[in-house]
Amino acid sequence: MSRVGIFLTIATLAVSSSVDAGEWIEGRVTHVRDVDTVEVNSLPIRLQGVDGPELSERGGRNAKRWMQQIVLRKPVRCWLTGEKNRDRWIGVCYLGDDDIGALAIAAGQARDCPRFSGGRYAKFETAQSRSLTRHGYCK
Repeated sequence: MSRVGIFLTIATLAVSSSVDAGEWIEGRVTHVRDVDTVEVNSLPIRLQGVDGPELSERGGRNAKRWMQQIVLRKPVRCWLTGEKNRDRWIGVCYLGDDDIGALAIAAGQARDCPRFSGGRYAKFETAQSRSLTRHGYCK
């Protein structure tokens, strides 16, 4: 393994084990798990305040494909809260100046999760997004 490869591996491990509240990270989206979870440089990030359908739910696979078309292999920057949910860091990610969560909701692929967003995405909801199930953890 080259020195650069070793450095990137160590840097990824360091970031994945500890994140400070309010920390910005930048990188490419290396994987899309579903509409509300992406991996940036292999670091899993749960989009704060976004309630997307699970892959097994109506619209889940389409929402994942939509997210892949929007962000996969593209550079993003994410503000991490310092909190985790399972193996995922919680954060708000941007593609350029666009909030990825807001884009997903405006495209009808997800809903606002007011419990965690404070309602910041409510204005982006459409009839299509409101037709999706709102999960109990968002109420």
